[in-house]
Amino acid sequence: MVDIVNYETLLMVGREQKEPQRFLFVFLKTGLPDDIEGDEAERFNAGKGGVLSPLMCVDKPLDDLTNFVDLVKESENMEQEWQMVLVACLSGIGSMMPSAEETDLQLKMMVQMVENGGNLSRYLAFDRNGDLLQFS
Repeated sequence: MVDIVNYETLLMVGREQKEPQRFLFVFLKTGLPDDIEGDEAERFNAGKGGVLSPLMCVDKPLDDLTNFVDLVKESENMEQEWQMVLVACLSGIGSMMPSAEETDLQLKMMVQMVENGGNLSRYLAFDRNGDLLQFS
């Protein structure tokens, strides 16, 4: 079993699965809350804290994914300045991809989890440079 340490190993693990894989992406921007308190601004400027806001989301079959650089280039076509992307995978059944309804539901759940300040540790997250991020 390969440890996922970057986007490329994530794609490798996806290709090792028996079922077809659909990847879900939610692109996020970081910012300060409207009601900042104490040292929140200082912590945010040091790269810690702040709030996440979803900007856009997309799903892609694994076969359409190449590398992180291409993902960033494609996202730039949407002209949204994002700082982080959450990634989840949906497995199909047999040779069938997950349905459009299931995919949409999962994307909506990811967006709601961000908007409600939920626990995002169940997702992988990458910064714009492709570095794997950890939630604390």
